[in-house]
Order: sequence, then structure tokens, then C-alpha cells
Amino acid sequence: MPTARDIMTTDVETVAPDDDVAEVLTKLARAKFNGYPVTDGDELVGIVTQGDLVDLFQPSDRTLWIPVGFPPFLESLTYGIDLSWDNLDVGLDMVRNSGKSISDVMTADVVTVTPDDDIDRVLDLLADRERDINRLPVVEDSEARSASGSRTQSGDGRVVGIIAREDVLRALRDERLENAG
Repeated sequence: MPTARDIMTTDVETVAPDDDVAEVLTKLARAKFNGYPVTDGDELVGIVTQGDLVDLFQPSDRTLWIPVGFPPFLESLTYGIDLSWDNLDVGLDMVRNSGKSISDVMTADVVTVTPDDDIDRVLDLLADRERDINRLPVVEDSEARSASGSRTQSGDGRVVGIIAREDVLRALRDERLENAG
């Protein structure tokens, strides 16, 4: 059975906790993925995703929610109207958030796997609807895991790889092709 080591990508792009939000957002816009592990040196301290950054640049206070109902209907429909000024608002958001560091917006409780975890463990984590994880950092250290088997503390260990959902799909496809031939 394949392990995390067999399917992980070892060339992991990371960002630092003190990196500027605007710089990371620009870097992410050019990337083929939607998040970065946040490391202090080699040590994993968090993860930042597009969702974390989009919240900074599309605040809900610009949306006016209008309930609309027509008799004899008992329920009303709610429509959201975006009150933003598009490019001006994005520019204002950039100014407002400039100087903010990634540590202010990152998720510090990162679910990780070790290189020796099997593909079933990786699948369980990536398929968990509540967690909605798209990528798993692979870390190496000697610390014990929590009872649930996942790591949730910052300082989880040295990042040695990352596994995206597509990596698992590719590994499963390759295994099926190997077994069929």
C-alpha cells in the first residue's frame, strides 16, 4: 500500500509568518494551487489559503441583503446586492491590509501527515467534509500525535512534502493501472 512518502510532492513552496498579505496574495494569484504552508525556518507553524485571503478583500459589509416576498407567498427570497466599486475597493482593501502579516490570517491548527502514513489515512483526511482540506503538509518529527491521529498544534515539525487531492487521485489511478496490467 502506498504511503504519504510515495505520493507527496517534495518541492514545497512555503511562506513565512511575517510575509506581507498583499505579497502572498500576488504570489498565490500566479500559483497553480490555492494555499501555502507557513513555516518558520523549516518548522510548520500554519497554513494560509485563498479563502483566508479572500475574506480580507471581499468583506460582507459591502453586500446589502434585501428580503423580497410577494403575497400570497409566506416565504421571502433574499437577494444580495454588491455595493462595491470593483477596482477602487480592491485598491482600498490592499491599502487597508498592507503591512498585515500572514500570521494574522493563517490557520495555526494544521492537520498533517507523516511520510509513513498510508494512503487510507490520507484519503480519510482529504475526504472529511467537516474539515474540507485540499492539501496536507507532510511533516517529519518525533512528537506523538493527538488521540485522533491528527496534529493540531503549531510547531508540528519539519515540512518534507505536501499532498494535494490530485496527488492521491493520480496514485490511485497508477495503482489500478499497475494491478490491471
